Amino acid sequence: MPGSETTQARIGIEGLDDVLGGGLERERVFLLEGTPGTGKTTVALQFLLTGAAAGERCLYITLSETETEMRASAASHGWDLSGVGLFELVPPENLLDEDQQQSLLYSSDLELGETTKRIFEAFARVKPQRVVLDSLSEIRLLAQSSLRYRRQILSLKHYFAQQGATVLLLDDLTTDVNDKTVHSVAHGVIRLEEMAPDYGAERRRLRVVKYRGRRFRGGYHDFTIMHGGVRVFPRLVSAEHRRRLARDVVPSASDKLDALLGGGVERGSSVLILGPAGAGKSLLALTFVQSAAQRGERAAMFVFDEELGLLFGRARALGVDLQAAVDAGQLFIEQVDAAELSPGEFSERVRTCVEVHGVKTVVIDSLNGYQAAMPGEQALILHMHELLQYLNRQGATTFLTVAQHGLVGDMKTPVDITYLADTVVLLRFFEATGRVRRAMSVVKKRTGAHEDTIREYRIGARGVTLGEPLTGFQGVLRGVPTLVDGDAGLMRPEEA
Repeated sequence: MPGSETTQARIGIEGLDDVLGGGLERERVFLLEGTPGTGKTTVALQFLLTGAAAGERCLYITLSETETEMRASAASHGWDLSGVGLFELVPPENLLDEDQQQSLLYSSDLELGETTKRIFEAFARVKPQRVVLDSLSEIRLLAQSSLRYRRQILSLKHYFAQQGATVLLLDDLTTDVNDKTVHSVAHGVIRLEEMAPDYGAERRRLRVVKYRGRRFRGGYHDFTIMHGGVRVFPRLVSAEHRRRLARDVVPSASDKLDALLGGGVERGSSVLILGPAGAGKSLLALTFVQSAAQRGERAAMFVFDEELGLLFGRARALGVDLQAAVDAGQLFIEQVDAAELSPGEFSERVRTCVEVHGVKTVVIDSLNGYQAAMPGEQALILHMHELLQYLNRQGATTFLTVAQHGLVGDMKTPVDITYLADTVVLLRFFEATGRVRRAMSVVKKRTGAHEDTIREYRIGARGVTLGEPLTGFQGVLRGVPTLVDGDAGLMRPEEA
């Protein structure tokens, strides 16, 4: 979607330029609005610094912050503002004089006129190609009425248009949130928002409210403020990532598991592993990571629920050396803190693994932790739908784990995404001959036939070991099986 550099004034934030279809149209006035703390000043400075780096004259006019504060804010990101003109528009010296404040001669008309005059003088001195005016709240206060405020904004717009400048107006929404005067005047409107969840760090998102004559990426897009500026994570649209791929079958490291799965898992499909806590969902997913490494392919694991040191230790005890795979560049593994990571940033990290590092196997362990990063269940389903469709179209096989509530008997799933997954593997605890045992079955597979039996499995030094089909029991999936045949097919202790 990006246009040419001659018609686009790029902001310099890759994700935001993508959302805007390439950047801001030159010689137009744009509005960047949001409550204090949402990152307006940071975005504005990046816009000017990008212009300065391209040899353009840039001017920042501030009515709300001092030049010292501006330079300190830039220094916190490691920026040098030497190429950007800063004009601090301070109030007249007699504004704080009590006698003058009570004078009928010192009216808001004089203040507004003086302010506008000094803005034009600063512009005439620098003759900038990029301008930031921070902020409109002060002009709104001086105007005192909606009509005068609109006339003032129109006056500024016409002046800047005649001078051929690209202008970014900032509005902190502190005076009147419902005032949409500038929305109708500006060529485009970008709104920044900040949300404070009940637990965890604040979340920020943005939306392009309006952009005349331009296709832009609609909806909300997550963003963060970090050292070095703002990072925007455009909303993932899977339809934009179609590719032609060979849908071959990917085997696991176990012949019996492949038999249960009808030969293996189709490349680019998604596998949902359901079961109670402790049933071995993570270790089952690890068998596919191990087989990917053996094929010379790269895999990625995003772990929400378990500390990586413990996972590495458990895997090592089962004969899977995750550290060696990481050191060899075959495995990218990341501990994810759901309270600190937005859904958009998570999708961006998955995309980086697939598009930059060539990952073909992705494990998300677990959706319970991923759900904690979502504002609601419906949002989780929509995010997962786009993410799974994207991975499918990139030829990456995805393994998702979900911990069900309960250990035996009736199981409750915190969120039902079984209809999204191509294959569903069900794990269960059951009791037989005085021992707690584990059973595995494949209850769904879109891409072909699968074994409809239930097999017992054990976790031991050789990893996940499957037994023969449990033909002698009924009710295994309920957790309370009934023996109907003397030859039950249970595994012996030495089979672990």
